[in-house]
Amino acid sequence: MQPADALPILRPRWQRVLWLLAGACSLLTGIVGIFLPLLPTTPFVLLAAFCFSRGSLRCETWLLNHPRFGPMVRDWRANRAISLRAKQLASAMMVLGSAWAGWLLPARLGWLPALLCMAVATWMWRLPTAPARRPRS
Repeated sequence: MQPADALPILRPRWQRVLWLLAGACSLLTGIVGIFLPLLPTTPFVLLAAFCFSRGSLRCETWLLNHPRFGPMVRDWRANRAISLRAKQLASAMMVLGSAWAGWLLPARLGWLPALLCMAVATWMWRLPTAPARRPRS
């Protein structure tokens, strides 16, 4: 992460466009992940912030100030932390998605989503938990 007073790196236009497109695709995938149980939202939003930081200061600023996604990105950048609510929701969705996949997939593959989700959940729960925020008044 750059210091606040550091000037951003000026990249060629074609690189900024590619970073911007990658950020938009990541954010869209993260939004779809809100509704699909096995598709995580948080990593894709964090990836979008990373891409936007290299492609579009305006998009990065928008994402950082977004009421839902901004706190997630700011917590990650400041402390490499995920909120307790995000961890709980992600775990519940991974359990539901794994059970659904285990029921739909053939027996020889049905365990694979659960194994992958267990690995992701282990990684996620080992990360620091972001401090709770006071509701806005």
